[in-house]
Amino acid sequence: MFKNLKNTIKDLAYTAVTYAENALSKSSGKEKKKAAIDFLVNKLEIPLMFKPFVIFLLTNFIDKSIEKAVKCMNQIKNED
Repeated sequence: MFKNLKNTIKDLAYTAVTYAENALSKSSGKEKKKAAIDFLVNKLEIPLMFKPFVIFLLTNFIDKSIEKAVKCMNQIKNED
């Protein structure tokens, strides 16, 4: 179960970062990161009653996935 969920998180991370960057272009990185995490968590197809538990277990993984997506996005911007 967690392997599939981790793959979904990896897939959603870039979309979440793109969303946060577009929605909060003038905000701080901290605000954008929170928005990206919220976006990602809301897109996870987990029953509502289990979400807090699953998010607690995967907090570090979610955080690292968002950070990796930010680095990837920054690399792409720097190549242009």
